[in-house]
Amino acid sequence: MKVRGLALLAVGTLLAGCGGGGKTAGPGAAPLAVDVTTAKRQDIATTIALDGQIAPLQQSTLSSTQSGTVAAVYVNEGDVVRSGQLLAQLDDSQLRATLAADQATVSQSQAKLLGSNVQAPISSTQYTTNARTAEQNLEAARNRVSTDEAALRNAQLVYHSNQQLVAQGYVAQTTAEQARATYIAAVQELNNARQALPAAEAALRSAQSGLNQTQVDQATIAQNRAALAQAEADVQLTQTQITQSAIYAPFGGVVTQRLLDPGAFAGPNQPIVQVSQIDTVYINANVPDEDLGYVHEGTLANFTSQSLPGRTFLGKIFAVNAIPTSGTLSYRARIRESNPGDVLRGGMLVTVNVQKERHPNATVVPLTSVVQADAGPSIYTIVDGKAKAIPVEVGLQTDTLAEVRGSGIHPGMVVITARPDALQDGSQVAISGGASPGAKSTH
Repeated sequence: MKVRGLALLAVGTLLAGCGGGGKTAGPGAAPLAVDVTTAKRQDIATTIALDGQIAPLQQSTLSSTQSGTVAAVYVNEGDVVRSGQLLAQLDDSQLRATLAADQATVSQSQAKLLGSNVQAPISSTQYTTNARTAEQNLEAARNRVSTDEAALRNAQLVYHSNQQLVAQGYVAQTTAEQARATYIAAVQELNNARQALPAAEAALRSAQSGLNQTQVDQATIAQNRAALAQAEADVQLTQTQITQSAIYAPFGGVVTQRLLDPGAFAGPNQPIVQVSQIDTVYINANVPDEDLGYVHEGTLANFTSQSLPGRTFLGKIFAVNAIPTSGTLSYRARIRESNPGDVLRGGMLVTVNVQKERHPNATVVPLTSVVQADAGPSIYTIVDGKAKAIPVEVGLQTDTLAEVRGSGIHPGMVVITARPDALQDGSQVAISGGASPGAKSTH
């Protein structure tokens, strides 16, 4: 009986040690090893991570509108070039020969135009003089006809009078004969004058047509001037083609591709050299539709790249596209970032972090301190060497931290971070490494 009583006493003692729902261990149970830290007061913010890629500020694949053999390429990949620098040259010898011929045509056209400009005033004066002379000659011919007609009438009158007087015996026959000869001569003179009149009229018409030749001369001048303009345009076109046979850097940057070598034939618009401006770059990030409310022009952001471990770059959203990227529901946001040393390279993948929500002066604990249970979240602190569960309301959470609020929660309090699965409210605990829990009580 005595032995059985001792056994019952031992069982009772064991059950007493596990009383209160099994929250405490027996007096002989070893303390559970835990890791601890202290709650802190600090700002906490949530962020959204966006996939992104580095792109040059400007990038051009250069070609020529002309075709021809590549005579020279003066740069290699990686070379730094300045704006306006000659990068490549097509063979332009045929174009230069064409230019020489065009310039000779210009000289000929200039000579023709000069000659017509000099001759036109001379011809115009000559045409005017001829017309005036012809008018005077015609007037003289008409006057001669009038004079000869008057002379003929007078001679005819004298002749007929003498014939009557001869019959009456008042005038000698010789006088009558002379009057007759004068009359015949007057008829001949009038006929000659009348025959000369059409010739004078024809000469006037010819001279007047010469005046119309002035307009022809002016038309010739205009034609020569147009020919000169065409020749000069041909020269300008050939000079432009020669200029286009040379490839110049449109901006300062780095040669990122050399696509043809000397001796290769380049067709019109065939890529020869690519130049990228990377002293300043764009960081292009894809923003899902549901996150557009947090990303806009002026939003602060930072970005990292696995290609540059340990480095974080700060920036600001430069612009957000108004339409989604083709085939997606994501919008392109851009950060414009200076790039000293060219450490950011085109095509480099990055992660862009944009702040979503921020709570200043919050009480935060490690995320591993928060215990999720059916009754709600809680954290464990240490009171008199035992674990004590405190219900909390969890606010913002990051990958490592959680904002907690509740009765008895304050900065500086000890919280258990790493705990064994057997840890319960009231469990005896020992801090790993023998460190002091920092406080016996949270009250």
